[in-house]
This record gives sequence, C-alpha cells and structure tokens, in this order.
Amino acid sequence: MSTPNAANTARAGLPAGSGWLLLIWGLTLVTALAVPYSAHWSRQLLNELAGEMQQREKAQAEWGRLVLEQSTWTAHSRVESIATRQLGMRVPEPSEVILVRP
Repeated sequence: MSTPNAANTARAGLPAGSGWLLLIWGLTLVTALAVPYSAHWSRQLLNELAGEMQQREKAQAEWGRLVLEQSTWTAHSRVESIATRQLGMRVPEPSEVILVRP
C-alpha cells in the first residue's frame, strides 16, 4: 500500500501552474526581442522619411527655378522685342485694322 506522499513523489513532471509560468516566460522573451526590433525599424523609417523630405526640398527648389525661368521666357517685353526684331512684326495702325463681323 502506498501513502499519499509516496503518490506525490511517484508522479513525475512539473509542478501545477508551471505551464502558465512557461507561457509568461516565453511571452517575456518575445517581448524582449520585439523591443530592439521595433526600435531599429523605427530608426529605419525615420531615416527614410528624412531622405524623402530632402528629395522633396530639392524638387521644390527645382520647381521654383523652373517657374522663374518660365516667367522670364514669357515676359511681355521679351516676346514683343523678339516679334519686332526677328519676325518684323509691329502694332498695326488704326486704319490698317479690318473688323470682320460674324
């Protein structure tokens, strides 16, 4: 015949509740690994954002130069002087204007 203590010592394995302890330990390990990974990922995204912002600033500067160049090329006085010099154009006299009615 066996005594209650003998039955407990005969039972092999982990104590009751150790499954929860193992689960908590595993989750703690996963969390400990996730923190540096998320910090690294955050730094990578921040560096990528800085690069994109720098590219945007360059594009805005280029856009400003192009708008200035366009306004220079289409200035009324420049167009008028080219029309006069290269094409021989002039403003017509009032007597040379012919109105066409629809």
